[in-house]
Amino acid sequence: MKPNRLLALLAGCLVANAFAAETGAAPGKTVEDLVKPCAACHGADGNGTNSQYPRLAGQYHDYLARAMKEYQSGERQNAIMAGFVKTLSDADIEAISRYYAAMPGKLDDLSRHEQGD
Repeated sequence: MKPNRLLALLAGCLVANAFAAETGAAPGKTVEDLVKPCAACHGADGNGTNSQYPRLAGQYHDYLARAMKEYQSGERQNAIMAGFVKTLSDADIEAISRYYAAMPGKLDDLSRHEQGD
């Protein structure tokens, strides 16, 4: 391979890796691909309506990333979540957590709920 072609190839690889690191998605994957399985329980927009599944949209990205890593390690116990996160890379987890953190959440506090005396 000629030196100029080799340099061009290496430069292309560096640019691709820098882009992947910036977006957080692993090479060959988009964030949308990564979050498709999440929609089944957590809703397409991360604001699922079933109270047994937490809302992901608007959560802190570091909280979401930590939770996924704890499911991977077994520190958090949930067979369904463990199955989903077992093959995720650190870049995948970072991309997913930042994706949901940036989405508008429908989280609220308890100010709208009445307290019984």
